[in-house]
Amino acid sequence: MITKAIIPVAGWGTRRLPITKIIEKSMLPVGNRPLVDYSVQELIRAGVKDIYMVISNTEPCQVQEFYKDNLALNQYLMDRGKEDRLKLAKTLPDDVTIHYTIQDPASKYGTAVPVAMVVEEYNLDEPVLVFMGDDFIWNPGGESAAEALMKASDDAHSAILGVEIPREKVEKYGVLSVEDGRLVGVVEKPSVEDAPSNLINVSKYVMTPDLLYQIVDYVNTHEFGPQDQEYLITDPIDEYIKSGGIMKVAPTTGEYLDGGSVEGWLYANNVVCGT
Repeated sequence: MITKAIIPVAGWGTRRLPITKIIEKSMLPVGNRPLVDYSVQELIRAGVKDIYMVISNTEPCQVQEFYKDNLALNQYLMDRGKEDRLKLAKTLPDDVTIHYTIQDPASKYGTAVPVAMVVEEYNLDEPVLVFMGDDFIWNPGGESAAEALMKASDDAHSAILGVEIPREKVEKYGVLSVEDGRLVGVVEKPSVEDAPSNLINVSKYVMTPDLLYQIVDYVNTHEFGPQDQEYLITDPIDEYIKSGGIMKVAPTTGEYLDGGSVEGWLYANNVVCGT
């Protein structure tokens, strides 16, 4: 049973400017809850008890404010006989803890960096789920992405979620090359003719300790300037597979919803709200 998860939510959200000047990207609303909360609630339902969020050093942090109890609001609801709304105001069960790690936006940049920071800070030595904070899989009533990943991993192997899309759209994504249910590699933005499959990478993983520490080593031993390249998490994953590591591919029947672009965010709202 995997009980820990990492969710990076730092960064300026520059693709969503100007609204991200005042609202953190992961806190943009989809329906009646923040974008990141769809992943948080999914992880909690799958049995996760410790969530490690990597946040920026801005204050106040809206993510932290959302996940702590608002005592004044609770008292207001009780004083006015609205106790039925208390459960809506409580955003985190008592048995779940969110741990926060601060990432300086001026530091190393890329999807591998926040994962490495958490692994080093908390000395993680067990499989963990890794979800990004600005997208989610929508599958009400069906198997969640977290459940699919844990099933594929079986607590013994790393795993990556593969989302099936129409083949004519693969040129926009990292496409999974799969053999016997295992990841062979990720081909970035291939042509339709050269795509190894129509399964795309949406940055949702189970990572075993050997892969986690390969990510740490990658971040610590490479020096990229801010104008050079990002510390992409797919680079150490590729090294891991080439050195004999096993990463299972977990299929999903859910729909991938991405709030990173205006179009994707609007579409996500339409899907969730049933419009």
